Amino acid sequence: MKIYDYEGFPNPIRVRIALAEKGLTEKVEFISVDVPNGEHRKPAFRAKNPSGAVPVLELEDGTTIAECTAITEYLDHLDGEPSLTGRTPKERANIHMMQRRAEAGLLDAVATYFHHATPGLGPNIETYQCAEWGEHQRKSATDGMRYLNDVLADQPYLAGEAFSVADITAYAGLIFADFAKVPVPEECGNLIAWRERIGARPSING
Repeated sequence: MKIYDYEGFPNPIRVRIALAEKGLTEKVEFISVDVPNGEHRKPAFRAKNPSGAVPVLELEDGTTIAECTAITEYLDHLDGEPSLTGRTPKERANIHMMQRRAEAGLLDAVATYFHHATPGLGPNIETYQCAEWGEHQRKSATDGMRYLNDVLADQPYLAGEAFSVADITAYAGLIFADFAKVPVPEECGNLIAWRERIGARPSING
């Protein structure tokens, strides 16, 4: 398998954590795509992913899979342990729900703020910006942090008793928030403590 990504960016982080959790990192060849200089927009890469986004998983038969959730779904079903996307219908639905809430309410909101209300990746990449929308999404990201904090008041992980792809997405969202200078509200003690626990996992600090 090959992974086309740019190391350190939030979405590539999500897939790299999933690979490490599944013990698959050594089975993947990582190919760097120079996003800051626009390589992701060139025809060669768009042939693999028309949206021009990283990461992209390429299988041995040439099949390409984009979108972090789809890549993680594939990786999770190569081997059953540990399960990142759930085993029962109820688990899978709950994890999917929380993953999407973490994605839309935190990670995507921070990304929109970064790309619209800050210099982002520079004028050659940020060819259209709407600062007002970006600032609105900054508030949405802070609201999303408060929501996740409330969820964690009653359970150790975002989807319940076990670590899942929802936690991976939220953790990447907080990394991006740090980079974009969107702080976690001081009153979000549950979220802050959760982040410390997640950050200690071998898949992240190893």
